[in-house]
Amino acid sequence: MFNLAAVLSSYLIGSLSFAVIVSKYYGMDDPRTYGSGNPGATNVLRTGKKKAAALTLLGDALKGVAAVALVRCLQEPLGLADSAVALSALAALIGHMWPIFFGFKGGKGVATALGVLLALSWPTALVCALIWLVMAFGFKVSSLAALTATAAAPVAAYFLMPHASWAAATSAIALLVLYRHKSNILNLLQGKESKIGDKAE
Repeated sequence: MFNLAAVLSSYLIGSLSFAVIVSKYYGMDDPRTYGSGNPGATNVLRTGKKKAAALTLLGDALKGVAAVALVRCLQEPLGLADSAVALSALAALIGHMWPIFFGFKGGKGVATALGVLLALSWPTALVCALIWLVMAFGFKVSSLAALTATAAAPVAAYFLMPHASWAAATSAIALLVLYRHKSNILNLLQGKESKIGDKAE
């Protein structure tokens, strides 16, 4: 019962869409109605509101950290299984992508996935963050940076994570993030993908 409650709680925490929350706080349009339609930091940045985009990025990452860190802190007192921690990490990402509080229309999960990885294994998260930064600053294309870091995550997890179930969850997280970027992959192949900082249309 505690294992199930941990997974459900992680999903609910993940369902807090900071792109929508921050935009509403600043009196901005719903990020699902302009640009790429994705409620994430990159799309919020298209409005030119850098502070709102930064808060979105921070909020989405921290909720991933909070969801998994909470379960890890309660693991020993409640006797939670390592697999429950892994499923909670996956549930937090699913909550971000399909949030119950926002009509199941969520983001692509890059920031939340990074937060989840940080709580599971900071060395794994660091490797992915460094790859993202190098690609983002080198090519100025957010989706390309995200896809490259995502593809590297399962490899890093295999070598750096302490439990096989956590590494397996990382692979599942990577597959979900890649799936949510399918339109970006198509745009990249066609040379149509927008760059970081492009204005919303």
